[in-house]
Amino acid sequence: MPRFAANLAYLFTERPLLERFAAAAAAGFTAVELQSPYDHAPSAVKAELERHGLAMLGINTTHGQPVSGGAGVAAIPGREQEFGAQFSQALEYVTAIGGCQIHCLAGTVPPEQRPAAERTFIRNLVRAADAARERDITLLIEPLNPRDRPDYFLSRVEHAADIVDKVARPNVRIAGVPLRGEPDEGEVNYPAIFAALDRLGYDNWIGCEYRPRARTEDGLGWARAYGIVPRGH
Repeated sequence: MPRFAANLAYLFTERPLLERFAAAAAAGFTAVELQSPYDHAPSAVKAELERHGLAMLGINTTHGQPVSGGAGVAAIPGREQEFGAQFSQALEYVTAIGGCQIHCLAGTVPPEQRPAAERTFIRNLVRAADAARERDITLLIEPLNPRDRPDYFLSRVEHAADIVDKVARPNVRIAGVPLRGEPDEGEVNYPAIFAALDRLGYDNWIGCEYRPRARTEDGLGWARAYGIVPRGH
């Protein structure tokens, strides 16, 4: 059976961040992931995780300043030092809260800069992966669709897979392309995908990174078949 983790940047956002851990646990989740929790001390986040018995997955590097598109800088030529600082911050933070993954945001890149950006991205990921390996941390890169994030460096799974091959580090992988609504509508047959993952023997977490149509708890009916039920039920 698939295991689902609540992405607290998208779910339970009716509450302040530190209150979302309790809400996720009460709804039946046993793991969570974050995006940019840096406004909160790691000790405060870790306390909530321990209080509610939640496993912690990953966080993002910071989005960066609006001048960089607010989507990270890992693939932007000339911003290597800035990415190094962002990654060091993320590595210290995720280690402190007991997480195991960092999503390295690539940044937005004009088409004419893409060849240089790819070289920059690969070099940055190699250095980051070597540092992360010492702490048993996995790095993730993620294609983002061009409608929500125009000019984001990664927009296709095939491109991300090629980057992973070129980086050639075992702790660099591809995150799933983010969803934006509950997985119970539209053309994609999510139950069939979840069943296929079971057949393939995938036993890692699946992050729930979508925008609920209304109150988060009201849209979790799709998850009951997979063991996400409110505590006490």
